[in-house]
Parts: sequence; structure tokens; C-alpha cells
Amino acid sequence: MPVLVVPYSSAWPAQFEVVARDLRQALTGLASARVEHVGSTSVPGLAAKPILDIDVIVDGKEMAKAVAAMGSAGYVHRGDLGVADREAFYAPDESPRRNVYVCRAETLHVRNHLAVREVLRARADLRDEYAAVKLALAVDPSMDIETYIARKSAVLQKVLAVSDMTAGERLQILRLNDQSA
Repeated sequence: MPVLVVPYSSAWPAQFEVVARDLRQALTGLASARVEHVGSTSVPGLAAKPILDIDVIVDGKEMAKAVAAMGSAGYVHRGDLGVADREAFYAPDESPRRNVYVCRAETLHVRNHLAVREVLRARADLRDEYAAVKLALAVDPSMDIETYIARKSAVLQKVLAVSDMTAGERLQILRLNDQSA
């Protein structure tokens, strides 16, 4: 299936807020829970796949409670999909399209999501470079998601180089995103 990348939509933050409000209500009673809009749709001005990425971040001791709360809110648990300390969910509806995860706080993948978001929000040059790479890749009708992710890795490494990620952490992220690295 080809990868669709579209220009930034000013509707994405409002869509996130509607979903986040419902998630926060479902997570009432979990002291550590916070709902974060991550991924490209969370960066004003950045072209993106039109799918919101949402991380529900909790302390490790509240992971099971958060998974249960998500189920009570109509989300269907999909397991960790091969990523430790992250549980994936199908949303109860398609409006808006979204990927929702319950994540253990302070893990590398959470720190990666937040670091990329913050750097791209602060650095228009890197945001625009990242957008150009994404749009160029998406033009190829034979592009699959694994290749798309791998070929974005070089620019994401530039983004992470100005974050607080260590060289070792950046290498771990590179290896996760690009199996040939």
C-alpha cells in the first residue's frame, strides 16, 4: 500500500484535543497518566500521513490499569507489537484516524517521540528538511511503510542530534527504524 503524505492540516490539533479529552476521562484515577500528541501531525507546518499518533504515558506500575482503562473506553488491545513497554490499541472509531499507545514513562521510544516533536517545533529548518524527505518518498507509488521509515532515518538522526539523546540512544533508534543500519 502506498504511503500518503499530505500538507499540514490546522484541524489536527483540534482532533487531538477531542480524542485526548475522552482518553483523559477514561484514565481518571491514574495519577501518572498524561496524553501526548506525537508524530508529524503534532508539529505545526509539517507534512504528515493524515493519522494522529497519541502516546498515553504512565509510570510502569500503572501500565496494567491504563490498558484496562483503554479497554473500558472502547479501545481494543493489540499487544506490544514487538516494542517492549508499549501497548498498541485499535481505536473504537475512525474519526479521526489515529494510532494510540500506552507507553511506560521514560523509555527510549517515548523520549524519542517527545524529542523529535520538540526539535521540529523549534527548528523550522529541520522541520522543512524532514517534510521534503517525506514528500519525496511518498511520491513513489511503490513505497511501502518499512522502506519509508528506513529512508527517513538520516534526517531524523539530524533532528535527534540536537536533542538530549546520547549517541548510543540515537544509534538504537536508527537500528530500530532502519534494519540495514
